[in-house]
Amino acid sequence: MGRAWGLLVGLLGVVWLLRLGHGEERRPETAAQRCFCQVSGYLDDCTCDVETIDKFNNYRLFPRLQKLLESDYFRYYKVNLKKPCPFWNDINQCGRRDCAVKPCHSDEVPDGIKSASYKYSEEANRIEEGEQAERLGAVDESLSEETQKAVLQWTKHDDSSDSFCEIDDIQSPDAEYVDLLLNPERYTGYKGPDAWRIWSVIYEENCFKPQTIQRPLASGRGKSKENTFYNWLEGLCVEKRAFYRLISGLHASINVHLSARYLLQDTWLEKKWGHNVTEFQQRFDGILTEGEGPRRLRNLYFLYLIELRALSKVLPFFERPDFQLFTGNKVQDAENKALLLEILHEIKSFPLHFDENSFFAGDKNEAHKLKEDFRLHFRNISRIMDCVGCFKCRLWGKLQTQGLGTALKILFSEKLIANMPESGPSYEFQLTRQEIVSLFNAFGRISTSVRELENFRHLLQNVH
Repeated sequence: MGRAWGLLVGLLGVVWLLRLGHGEERRPETAAQRCFCQVSGYLDDCTCDVETIDKFNNYRLFPRLQKLLESDYFRYYKVNLKKPCPFWNDINQCGRRDCAVKPCHSDEVPDGIKSASYKYSEEANRIEEGEQAERLGAVDESLSEETQKAVLQWTKHDDSSDSFCEIDDIQSPDAEYVDLLLNPERYTGYKGPDAWRIWSVIYEENCFKPQTIQRPLASGRGKSKENTFYNWLEGLCVEKRAFYRLISGLHASINVHLSARYLLQDTWLEKKWGHNVTEFQQRFDGILTEGEGPRRLRNLYFLYLIELRALSKVLPFFERPDFQLFTGNKVQDAENKALLLEILHEIKSFPLHFDENSFFAGDKNEAHKLKEDFRLHFRNISRIMDCVGCFKCRLWGKLQTQGLGTALKILFSEKLIANMPESGPSYEFQLTRQEIVSLFNAFGRISTSVRELENFRHLLQNVH
């Protein structure tokens, strides 16, 4: 019996050694692990972790936010896609049909939105009519003294320097309404030197980076360049480091959208759009990008927290009884405002918001200068969007930079928001309809990106 038992143990040992020799004790790493193994746990400069964001966004926020963005108020965005590039003249316009944007005919846009394109409520419509009359030299005696004062305050606000973006003149003949649902953000084939130049200028000239510090993968490869770049980045103050991470997060989010809505099949019968895991891997795989991909995804989560925090801060502005999501349809407008407030209260309940109190908290004069540099750099990035050669990419680039700029404006206006009157015009803090539409649609894009990451995790589980 003892000999039999010993023989069995020996055979098991031989089998184990054979498996060890063939490397079967360790399964090959999957593509999902290479893309996401570092995209977990706590985020740098934050007290929040990735898993909490995933759960909150994908199951509590995303479905309701998508419903809101499908409403008339949020689906129509007025934009000027014909503005010339202010930085260079040799723009190669994308001739691909998927780069084109189809603007709305006048009768497709609800009358309430067209008349309230500059402001956002029925009362604002009357004020705008007063502005137009004033420009024509007319006197509208039906406007009260308080309303006339509001006109002057709004004009002052709209011309002020608190904006983080170069705003389109939506009164320009070149400005047109676009239905965002009919012109979705997706892969258009716009790439190569022209697309590369856009992002290169953004990173190299607007992210507080000296020319001597090269971004990883920007030119050539090698760990030394990566180490030099991240040593430099960690040495920055928290505000400048956050600026870089916001831009990187926006870039990552756009790449997620392009990978998730990729043209998989194009025949005379149909076009098929869907998830392209190979494209996603090229942009985010830890090995293929020499570690850059997972960092980009972590920056996407950082951007999510910044925009989430801004939405939680701006709740009092939307809670005021005078505020309407005005389209002219009173029933739908009331329902949409109720849904908007429901979403904002849900956001307010998020337990691990980003703490922006560390921003610009040093010497008062230095903090003021840093904040102004921050604002001017971001305004410059918004101007670069007019240099994008693909019109659909330009549309979504302009909308998302304006949305992020509006979020930054909110974060730096906390005291003004706190001092708003409960009713009547808010003289100190104001948001135009364009800012509101871009703010929520931009966050909708980030929210969609986070949701799509869950889809890519599943798709890549069995890819090696």
